[in-house]
Amino acid sequence: MSAPSYGKNALIFVLITVMINSIGFGIMIPVLPDLLKELTDLPNNEAAIHGGWLTFVFALFQFICMPIVGGLSDRFGRRPIMLLSLFGLALDYFIMGFAPTIAFLYLGRIIAGSFGATFSTANAYIADISPPETRAQNFGLVGAAFGVGFMLGPVIGGLIGDGFGPRAPFIAAGIIALINVVYGFIFLPETLAPEKRRAFSWKRSNPFGSLVALGRIKGVKGLIFVLFVLAVGHTVYPSTYSFSTIEGLGWNAGDVGLSLGAFGLASIIVQGGLIRVIIPKVGLFWAGIIGIVSAITAYTMMGSANAGWIIYAAGPFAAFGGLYGPALTNMMSSRISDSEQGELQGAIGAAQGLAMMVGPLTMTGIFEYFAAGSNKGNVELDGFPSGIARILQHLFLQTPIPYLPGAPFLLAAGLAFTGLIIYLLVTTKADRQARYSPEAVAETSDTLHEPLADNI
Repeated sequence: MSAPSYGKNALIFVLITVMINSIGFGIMIPVLPDLLKELTDLPNNEAAIHGGWLTFVFALFQFICMPIVGGLSDRFGRRPIMLLSLFGLALDYFIMGFAPTIAFLYLGRIIAGSFGATFSTANAYIADISPPETRAQNFGLVGAAFGVGFMLGPVIGGLIGDGFGPRAPFIAAGIIALINVVYGFIFLPETLAPEKRRAFSWKRSNPFGSLVALGRIKGVKGLIFVLFVLAVGHTVYPSTYSFSTIEGLGWNAGDVGLSLGAFGLASIIVQGGLIRVIIPKVGLFWAGIIGIVSAITAYTMMGSANAGWIIYAAGPFAAFGGLYGPALTNMMSSRISDSEQGELQGAIGAAQGLAMMVGPLTMTGIFEYFAAGSNKGNVELDGFPSGIARILQHLFLQTPIPYLPGAPFLLAAGLAFTGLIIYLLVTTKADRQARYSPEAVAETSDTLHEPLADNI
């Protein structure tokens, strides 16, 4: 069976779209703290609170609207919905780039979340145009496109921000998105035949259906909870990384962008190649252990960093943290029947969506508390053990608030450690012996982290 004749153009456009989407989001990460401080006149630690709420608003509207937009693509076809989503993304960037007040940033995030179906529609395109024997390979290309885009985006954003100010990267991202809309309008074919479309149903597009799946699906609730705890910790990257390194290390937007570019490169190496070697060699259970322990190590190093090289040294550990997602997803998949696989993916999506709403507010709140300027007279963080000790002393012995810009990463390390303990408790002998499906590894390694990667 061969792909339809329009498949090549559609696949190329999907890959370009995913890459541009990740470039656009990555562009704004290094300069968001400076833009927030410009619009609010708040110090860095207090401006971070707005960063958390902006992420929450985006995640909330994406959670509500993504199944609706997906249903619309089944009704009207992939092409118009993809173009509409891209136009909404461009509008978001322009609104944020020209925002006169902080309220406009929230408006932009609402628009981006509401139209944020780029990945779900892209995956629908892949399903439409790919025969079974090449579907996993094409999903892998989508993941690679995202990785390349996210590697380039922060670097571009940091350099543009340093040279032209914090608004310029948003405008650049908007122009890139508009170019993609024009390209798609000219070249993008429709891949969903009229006879395969179905009427739009509010019942099918119920955004809370995946939440129901969390309570209904059997045999994997413990592992889903582990994934939720780990996902909450993972939100420290999109919500506080820029603020923390600017505050604690005196970095500028260019420094932040270059470091995120290095992380992106490390992630491409792991997700694009090593993951397909490691999981078959060690099995799913131990791949999960390696991933979680690597995440704990990365969070700990970043939370206790007093020099930039420590952040870069943590990068490979952060990349290897990407092992736990495919491992846990495959492990859960092996526990349930084929007829429940779709429901499982909905439950996983719900857990990640909830994490994206809970995590950023928690992380930015911790950062605001421990990175306040009034704390600078207290002893600064110079190592992980002393940092944890000072937090515990403050919480339980009511000592002065220590100045710990890396505190959110230490919290993330604690959450990941908690996830590790639960993981050991809820896994079974069968899990430890379970192997993997090559196709499933290819797909989950590229799609599991979409909700998180969109916001990193």
